[in-house]
Amino acid sequence: MDITKSYNEWLANAVDDADLISELKSIKDDENEIHERFYTSLKFGTAGLRGIIGAGTNRMNIYVVRQATQGLANYVLSKYGKGSVAISHDSRIKADLFMIEAARVLAANGIKVYITKELEPTPVLSYLVRYFKCQAGIMITASHNPAAYNGYKAYGEDGCQMTDVAASAVYDEICKLDIFKDVKIADFDEAVKSGIIEYVDDSVYDSYLEKVMEQQVNPGICKGADLKVVYTPLNGTGNKLVRKVLDKIGVADVEIVKEQELPDGNFTTCPYPNPEIKEALQKGLELCEKVQPDLLLATDPDADRVGIAVKDYDGSYRLISGNENGVMLTNYILSCKKSNSTLPEKPVVVKTIVTTKLIDKLCQKYGCELKNVLTGFKYIGEVILNLEKKHEENRYLFGFEESYGYLSGTYVRDKDAVVASMLVCEMAAYYKKQGKSLAQVIDGLYEEFGYYLNQTYSFEFDGAAGMKKMEEIMTTVRNNTPSDVAGYKVVKVSDYFLKKEHDIVSGTTADIDLPTSNVIALHLEGDNAVIIRPSGTEPKIKLYITSVGKDKDEAHSICDALVKSSKEILGIK
Repeated sequence: MDITKSYNEWLANAVDDADLISELKSIKDDENEIHERFYTSLKFGTAGLRGIIGAGTNRMNIYVVRQATQGLANYVLSKYGKGSVAISHDSRIKADLFMIEAARVLAANGIKVYITKELEPTPVLSYLVRYFKCQAGIMITASHNPAAYNGYKAYGEDGCQMTDVAASAVYDEICKLDIFKDVKIADFDEAVKSGIIEYVDDSVYDSYLEKVMEQQVNPGICKGADLKVVYTPLNGTGNKLVRKVLDKIGVADVEIVKEQELPDGNFTTCPYPNPEIKEALQKGLELCEKVQPDLLLATDPDADRVGIAVKDYDGSYRLISGNENGVMLTNYILSCKKSNSTLPEKPVVVKTIVTTKLIDKLCQKYGCELKNVLTGFKYIGEVILNLEKKHEENRYLFGFEESYGYLSGTYVRDKDAVVASMLVCEMAAYYKKQGKSLAQVIDGLYEEFGYYLNQTYSFEFDGAAGMKKMEEIMTTVRNNTPSDVAGYKVVKVSDYFLKKEHDIVSGTTADIDLPTSNVIALHLEGDNAVIIRPSGTEPKIKLYITSVGKDKDEAHSICDALVKSSKEILGIK
């Protein structure tokens, strides 16, 4: 790639966005800055595009968005002959502009576009794809990345994020295109006037909320519970719909974190708006100390994930992990549906392979089938799709992943913080009426099943040498499986790359019926586990540790030993 040539082409052609021209002129004598923007192109994958906002092929801007959308249009037209696409956006910088530019490209290609009037949550986009029977969907979001980022998530006709096959086909189409010459563009106002671009009517969002409300386990339970909630949308899309649904179920006492209430792509109150980190919840926790609610809710900018904190025994607020919230919600749904005789025959719960094994215990207790899938909520959506094909979608009860994503119901095919927020409040009200806090609920589950501690650790390997070292580590573990980790015997090995599971105790081997993924899980005695997963996009290896003790201290002690031993096995200092 001739980086200087690319830079000059952009300087001559990127005239539709004054910000880009200004940026390009400001770096004309800075080779490093030019190189950063042009040495590569953002690659379109199953998560679409994601990158820093700015000028160049390695940045998020209207030209990269247009090129990606032309590739998507070519894919839709070649596969379906014609089609429609739903588009929305969150609160990120230039997200509304990117949505409009994507709509212009689709309209110019004769593809019907359903566009939202304002920012909406990611699960709403998934709903729109299914509601309008679209062939694809686009959500302009970078989820919980820092403010400098934006992104472009692509969805298939089932409302799930695109599969590997579809994303690869779109990427092939993108690669054929000159970013300036080969993209069709329609006039936006004319396209709206002609009807090829159509704004989504408010009644559609009402129908989405009706579907959310159908997921109540104990309708009316919140009324009279005097549940007090602090809520922060983290300057994102959850503000309207989360508050609406809480009002509908009878949660009247909701205090909003004012600094994080309104959309703001600068996310000035935290380093990045991720409900997994305490810094993002800090403003909410400060308000909790003042108003003393039962519960803190925090939805991320595109409102597909929710984090919570609950009032602890001493009056302080305890952060609840994604695993813990998922365990409580699963237990709440299963136990209540069993007691009120609404549990379907052969119920199904779905979790990712790196999500807590405590769910296994709950599913055994309630006679529920548990399906394990690869990391990525599209795989949970795939389970729903397969049940739907057999007219058994009513068997699906709940799906979740450790990274704070949850879904009850089959009306969307992505994680949904709106329904999760509703169910968390309903669950809190249910137990409050019994005189229990959610802190007592999770501790009670630990007392019943053992303290399951789930911790994730990342180790970086720099540059090309680092990527090679990661390959060597995975090959070594794959070919020389340890007999124990920290003295805990390896009883089973699941290799998701070879798609084989070897039970060391019985000496049997079974096939793994999941897509290929470079992940190795070492299942240890005592239900402990070590899962090793290199990142496909960054020079990092992640360790997912499960340690099980009779109490918190013992679980942490076992975890420390497993981490130390795992690092020795992997040759990490």
